Amino acid sequence: MHSFAPASKKIFTAEEKAARSARRNSKALVTLSNFDSLPDSAYVRQPVVEVLYACSPATIWRWIKSGRIPPPKRLGERVTAWLVGDLRRSLGGI
Repeated sequence: MHSFAPASKKIFTAEEKAARSARRNSKALVTLSNFDSLPDSAYVRQPVVEVLYACSPATIWRWIKSGRIPPPKRLGERVTAWLVGDLRRSLGGI
């Protein structure tokens, strides 16, 4: 018995996954380098939060559930982001 992935789902190689991760992290690092100059009302996406807290996506969501990190705001059907001011207050309490 064989199990096949649906035709519409792309399967990425390890190299492709690493390249995608590097692109996400490079964008996050650029945003992070400007983090101090962002207003408290600015929004940042999950890759920035991952770099800011130095943890994985799964850990981000565990810490949200436990209250260690503030929950993100839903900006659209598939878009969530964190307020910079909320993250600064959270980091100040660590």
